[in-house]
Amino acid sequence: MKQDQGTLIEEVVGGTIEESKGVAMKPEHAAQIANVIEAVKARDIKNVYFVACGGSMASLSFGEYFISKETEVPSFVYTANEFIHRNPKGVGENTLVILRSHSGTTPETVAAASFAREKGALTVSISMEAESPLCQAAEHIVHYNYKDGSDAIDGEVGIFYTLIFEVLNVLAPNEKYKRVVAQLPKVGELIEKNVEQFADAANEFGKKNKREKIIYTMASGAYIHHAYSFTSCLLMEMLWIHSNAIHSGEFFHGPFEITDYDVPFLVVKGDGASRPLDERALDFVQKFSDKVEVVDIETLNYGGIDEDLKEYFGPALTGSVLRLYADALAEHTGHPLSVRRYMWKMDY
Repeated sequence: MKQDQGTLIEEVVGGTIEESKGVAMKPEHAAQIANVIEAVKARDIKNVYFVACGGSMASLSFGEYFISKETEVPSFVYTANEFIHRNPKGVGENTLVILRSHSGTTPETVAAASFAREKGALTVSISMEAESPLCQAAEHIVHYNYKDGSDAIDGEVGIFYTLIFEVLNVLAPNEKYKRVVAQLPKVGELIEKNVEQFADAANEFGKKNKREKIIYTMASGAYIHHAYSFTSCLLMEMLWIHSNAIHSGEFFHGPFEITDYDVPFLVVKGDGASRPLDERALDFVQKFSDKVEVVDIETLNYGGIDEDLKEYFGPALTGSVLRLYADALAEHTGHPLSVRRYMWKMDY
């Protein structure tokens, strides 16, 4: 279903949405997103694919979560190399393929962009490097700023969530998406407030777990993607701590047998429809493990966000909170997050 009105971001940047407060998105970023939305409107989009690797794939997965939850349009997440090798039959001219690589140089993702474009799909690449190989391979680019002092609305969180809710409003128009985009400029301030709120708890977590060789993470719903990213990219890649991201709904179908008094868990207790899954799993691990850390999403600071929109903002705020827990482990173990054995040091 198409909209006749302009994109929501144009309205927000133009100041026509009264409830918009905070730092406005930079015009060049707003223009990039507006161009993507016009391209989406020009096609009859039948399906959406999110393609990336590692932490970038986890970040894109929130888009798949919201599209599958809010619309009837099929959406899928693929790690880039499998996307090419599996060659999904549904990819064609009525497909939107959104790709991401932080540096824009991940070879598998660059190849996936070219592959999707050759099949006629509408391709959109997201990266902090606008001139990167990934952005050159796609039809449209969406650039975000990184560690340059810009507000979060122009960073990876603000840019991606604005894009996703603009896309949602094309696929299944709803006034609440307009309000999400209007309130996203507040995300930077909210991230700062939540980082301050969770700083002490994260530090204690790092102190208590500095000698642990394995830490399990558990979540469900949108937050399983945070658990995966925390496990794969922060614990395993950066800290060399063995881990596994366990879906709360799958916990009782095998993984719960490893629970014991000395087994550490970090449980993200979500605020969405799957929260009962997290509560059930958490009740169990707290009975049998003495090392359970809970990040309860309902306790996040959502100041200024409409009550019915909190479920959309929770995932946007949680990544910065979980990063605190990794930073604390790095501090107390003396293992910097920048250290690698193999990555960037050899061909593989």
